[in-house]
Amino acid sequence: MAERHGRSAVKSNRPAPANSALPPSRGETEGGRYREAHTVTSPHPLPDPPLEGEGENPHPFDIAIALTAETPNRWHGHTSEDYWNMVSPYGGVTAGAMMQAMLDHPERRGTPLAFTLNFLAPIEAGDYVIETELVRANRNSQHWAIRLSQAGRVLAQAIAICAQRRETWSLVEAAPPEVPPAEACAVAPPRKATGFLQRYEFRIVRGKPFAVNEDSLSQVWVSDIPPRPLDFASLTALCDSFLPRIFLRRPEFVPIGTVSINIYFHAGEDALLRQGAAPVLAVAQAQAFSDGHFDHHGHVWSTDGTLLATTQQLVWYKE
Repeated sequence: MAERHGRSAVKSNRPAPANSALPPSRGETEGGRYREAHTVTSPHPLPDPPLEGEGENPHPFDIAIALTAETPNRWHGHTSEDYWNMVSPYGGVTAGAMMQAMLDHPERRGTPLAFTLNFLAPIEAGDYVIETELVRANRNSQHWAIRLSQAGRVLAQAIAICAQRRETWSLVEAAPPEVPPAEACAVAPPRKATGFLQRYEFRIVRGKPFAVNEDSLSQVWVSDIPPRPLDFASLTALCDSFLPRIFLRRPEFVPIGTVSINIYFHAGEDALLRQGAAPVLAVAQAQAFSDGHFDHHGHVWSTDGTLLATTQQLVWYKE
C-alpha cells in the first residue's frame, strides 16, 4: 500500500500507484522527526495561537507538499490551490515538496546544507512526479539530484547536499539588522491576495511594495498562516517569500518568474525547533537589474538572532 509522507498524514482521493512498498518511514524509526509533533516554546513574546498541522487538522502547507511513494526514488504529488501563484504554483511550495521528497528518502542521512533549484517551465495544475537520486554519499555528506515532471516533461530540477553536522569552531560574521520585534510591526494588508499570499503573514519593517524606494532593501517579519512550527521544508519555502525586487523600485506591475533559487542552511534542527512557529526576519536586496533579469541576496534570521539560511535568486521579468 502506498505510504503518504509529509509532516502530517493526509488523506487523498487519488488512487495510490502500484508497487509502492517501502521500508518503514523515518518518522517511524529512531531519529525521524517529520511525522512527530513538537511543542516548542518560542523566546519571542508573541501570542500563542493554536497550531494546525497535527492529527486530524493538517496544515495547508503539509497538504500542499504531501507525497505518495511509488518507490523510494519516485513520488507522486498534486498542486495546491492554497499555494497557487499567477500561472503556476508558488515556487516556494514546489521547492518545499522537492525538499520533502529528499528528506523522506529512506537513505537520507544528515540534514540539508545546500539546495539549488532551477525552474525549466511552468508547472500546470494537477498531478506531478518527483524523482530523487542519491548521486554520491561520502562519510559526512550526501549529494542528491531531484527532478519534478508532468506528463514525462521535466519542469524543475534541483541539486542538494545533506551533511552530518558536528560541533566545531564557529563564527557568524553577518549580523541581524536592528529592527522592532514582530509584535510591534503592523500586519501588511494583502494586495488583492490570492493563493499563496493568503498563506503568509507579512510585517514590513522596511521596503514598501509597488513604490519608488531609495533601494531594493527589504526587512520583513514572515510567518505561516495559520502558524506552523518551522522545519526544513517550510524554511525552504520561506526562502522564496521575498517580494520581487523590481516591485520595490518601480510602482508598476510586470510579469516575473523565478529562474533559479539557491539556499544555504546555516542552522540545524535544534535552531529550527527553538524557533517554533514564531515569525522569521527575512532581509533581501538586489544587486543588479539588467537584460530582463534581476537577482537578490537574502538572509533569514530567527527571533533570537540565529542565521537560519542565506539565499540567492535570479528572476526573469518581461519588459
